[in-house]
Amino acid sequence: MLLLLPPSETKQIGGTGLTISQVHLSYGQLNEARDQILASLLEVSANKDLGSKVLKLSKRQLEDLDRNLEIPNAPTMAAFERYTGTLYKAIGVNSFSTNEVENMRRHILIQSALFGLISATDRIPWYRLSAETRLPGLEIKRVWNEHQPKAWERLVDSPIIDLRSKSYVELSPVPENLESFWVEVVSEVDGKRKALNHFNKKAKGDLVGAFVRQERSAQTLKELANLAKKVGLKLTVEENKIILVTPETL
Repeated sequence: MLLLLPPSETKQIGGTGLTISQVHLSYGQLNEARDQILASLLEVSANKDLGSKVLKLSKRQLEDLDRNLEIPNAPTMAAFERYTGTLYKAIGVNSFSTNEVENMRRHILIQSALFGLISATDRIPWYRLSAETRLPGLEIKRVWNEHQPKAWERLVDSPIIDLRSKSYVELSPVPENLESFWVEVVSEVDGKRKALNHFNKKAKGDLVGAFVRQERSAQTLKELANLAKKVGLKLTVEENKIILVTPETL
């Protein structure tokens, strides 16, 4: 079983060791697309007026353009440590054991707007680019829809639990020939379901954290549902969708 996550907009600055040109990202078939998107992002970031408009930056965020320009030579860190949004905080990555990091490597994937499909343990630099960004002359969605099928082909033996937000699903939907289940988080009051935002991400992170902390990773949806129950969530399956019910409603 593979769990597929979105990245987060907030990221840890810094890192150590190798630069992105020196590391080997998973799914090398995507390197051409990665280089193409990075080149476009660097060109946009070199023009402050254009870059701030394209990346929708406030005046206080303009230093993100300089950080983008440093991407080729910037230090790297594991992707699951780089991302610091609500979902990743809920996973609790700062307390991982060696075995739990190994479970991240084997079972957790991330969909990045810049790097496409990567392993959660792949080392990446800080960057500013989201699925909704419209780069001049380059449609990110088109690039990943064209190139990522080469990576999907390598996942034929594993059911995929797709925890991505809709904008990242659109970058490259899981092919229909692969067994996959998209996760929707809801609250349930008096039999009525309500979609959530903040607690959507937290519930997903709680589930992923429970998954990777098991000595033996869940192999079936029933086992995944039992894990969800341990962290206060209710998991049900409706055709190719997983409904994750959280008691948190605010």
